[in-house]
Amino acid sequence: MLEFENLSAAELLSWAISAYGGDFAIATSFQKEGMAIVDLACRAAGPAGCRVFTLDTGRLPEETYQMMEVVRERYGISVETVAPLREEVEQMVAAQGPNLFYRSPELRALCCEVRKVRPFHRKLGELKAWAAGLRREQSEARAGVRKAEEVDGRMRLCPLADWTSEQLDQYIRENAVPVHPLYARGYTSIGCAPCTRAVAEGEDQRAGRWWWEQETTKECGIHFAPNGTVKRGA
Repeated sequence: MLEFENLSAAELLSWAISAYGGDFAIATSFQKEGMAIVDLACRAAGPAGCRVFTLDTGRLPEETYQMMEVVRERYGISVETVAPLREEVEQMVAAQGPNLFYRSPELRALCCEVRKVRPFHRKLGELKAWAAGLRREQSEARAGVRKAEEVDGRMRLCPLADWTSEQLDQYIRENAVPVHPLYARGYTSIGCAPCTRAVAEGEDQRAGRWWWEQETTKECGIHFAPNGTVKRGA
């Protein structure tokens, strides 16, 4: 897949839309990266050629639901929401309580598995390729992310893998891309409401995710294996 490394984000998205059509979709939680990808894809193909989906875990901040409507109004895209199975959530909460994730990394991983990872993989069953907002600069764990590679039998694209924070902010500013309201309140990474907070000056970009955990990989399990490495194809 090395031939994709020299493509720009716009070129990579244009290729994916042309190659996969409706079997390609953008996964986003409406953070800056995801919104930039949506904007780039719509410029390449128009709203009719751009599928967007998000995980509705049942614990999202209200501002994230607002962003779904912003995407609908700005780009003319009906965001596809993917929810966990009700019976799985009910069983987990009955056994461990609603805020189990605060008690141990293992229980936090269970919550992410039920609310995010399993629904995500069910959605991938509809697709042949998908795009994510991973950037190498975001964390040490993400430093090895490739722009394109096969993962779990499908093509995963990370069009912004080589973008810096400065490049991302410049693109958003120059193209008036909508920004999630929580950034204005000091958030640098946005997930479920109970598991995300604003960061202090000088903290790592992902310091606000699961901040009560020490010496753990700050990832939910969608993109990373249990040992903290990026999931790869065979």
